[in-house]
Amino acid sequence: MKDQDQIIEALIFASDVPLPSRKIKDIISEVGERDIKKSIARINQRYQETNSAFEIVEVAGGYQMVTRADYADWIRKLYISRTKNRLTQKALETLAIIAYKQPITKTEVESIRGVNADTVIRTLIERKLITVTGREKAPGNPLLYGTTRYFLEYFGLKDLSDLPKLREIDELLKSDEKFLESLD
Repeated sequence: MKDQDQIIEALIFASDVPLPSRKIKDIISEVGERDIKKSIARINQRYQETNSAFEIVEVAGGYQMVTRADYADWIRKLYISRTKNRLTQKALETLAIIAYKQPITKTEVESIRGVNADTVIRTLIERKLITVTGREKAPGNPLLYGTTRYFLEYFGLKDLSDLPKLREIDELLKSDEKFLESLD
C-alpha cells in the first residue's frame, strides 16, 4: 500500500466537501480514527516545515484542505466576485436567530425580528444554509428550521459549539462602540 499519509492527503484534496473520518476509514479499511488524526498532524507538520500555503482543518464534521490565513488577502482578490452573492443584513440576522435558537418556527423568527421572514427564509433554504428539520407539535404543526452542514462549512465552523457565545458578541459590540466613541 502507498504511504498512508499521502493517501489521506490525496483523498482530502480531491474531496469538494469536508471529508469525514468514517469515509476515510471506508476507503482505507486498515486505518482507525487515531491513525487518521496522526496522519493529518504529520501532513500539517510537513506543510508547516516547508512553509506551504495549505493546511488541513477539521470543519463541519470532516477534514478539508484550505489555504492558510496568511494568504487570505490574495484569495479574497481572486474571489472578489463572490461578494456579489453575500448575504444581506436581513438574511444574516435571520440566520443568526435560526443558528442560536434552532429548531425554530418561522413565526418565532418573525416574532424576534418583528417583520415577515418568508422571503428571507426561502433564500436561506435556496442557498442551503438552513433546512426544514421537522414540525412543531403545536396547532397547525408549523415547520421547524435549523442550520445545515453547509452552514458550518460556509462559516468555517467545526460544529455549532464553535458559534460565539452571545455574551462574547455583546462584549465585542460594546468594545466597538467604545472604539467609535474614542474617534470623536
